[in-house]
Amino acid sequence: MIRVFTDFDGPIMNVSERYYRVYQFCLKEIQRPNQPILPMSKAEFWQCKRGRVPEIIIGIRSGLDPSQAEAFAQLRRQTVHTLPYLVHDQPVPGAIDALEKLQEAGVDLAVMTMRRVRELDEAFSRLDLEKFFPPNRRYCLSNDYVKTGDTKDKPLLMAKALKKLPAASDVWMIGDTEA
Repeated sequence: MIRVFTDFDGPIMNVSERYYRVYQFCLKEIQRPNQPILPMSKAEFWQCKRGRVPEIIIGIRSGLDPSQAEAFAQLRRQTVHTLPYLVHDQPVPGAIDALEKLQEAGVDLAVMTMRRVRELDEAFSRLDLEKFFPPNRRYCLSNDYVKTGDTKDKPLLMAKALKKLPAASDVWMIGDTEA
């Protein structure tokens, strides 16, 4: 049996609109009255994200002072995974077709994500993705889990999955980051 673990955000879900809207919201929330700011375009913002520019630097480049930029980064961390913004996530073009083809070929599909249960459940129910990943093939964080960092937390999820799942002849991982 072939098993494919896939990350969720990136390979399956396009999160670009959510992340950009959260950026815009946080910038407006932190901006002082009459303070001129320099909002980035979506393309500029994503160039920074892909270049791994820290949130604080993104805030400073957008016209915030250093203390505001720290508050901006903190507000972003608190906001980015909230349900009002998750609705902006949409499947990556071709992702659903690819999952259907893998499933039809008999591949054992499992999802491994740094989303919390409620965040994954929202997307699964809204987009009818449960059919690809039964509950025992969903590896995500509990709702009360305190994240320490993707490169630290995701290996723990992988170890849990490998311990619980039956052996497979081949195991593949699809992702878009080193985590």
